[in-house]
Amino acid sequence: MTSARWRKSTKSGGNGGDCVEVADNLPGVVLVRDTKNRNGGTLVFGPTSWRAFVAQLARRP
Repeated sequence: MTSARWRKSTKSGGNGGDCVEVADNLPGVVLVRDTKNRNGGTLVFGPTSWRAFVAQLARRP
C-alpha cells in the first residue's frame, strides 16, 4: 500500500475538517482512510462496491 496515491474530495474545506482520503490508483482495490488518523486503519473496497457506495451517496439530498 506504499504506492497508494491519496486524495481528498474537492468539496473538503481547507480547514482539515471531517474528511476521508481515497486511493483508487491500485489495481482491484479502493482504499479509504480518515484524514485525522491516517495510521488508524484503512478500509478496502472492491471497485464495484466502491462505485455502488458513491452512487448511493450521490442520490442523497
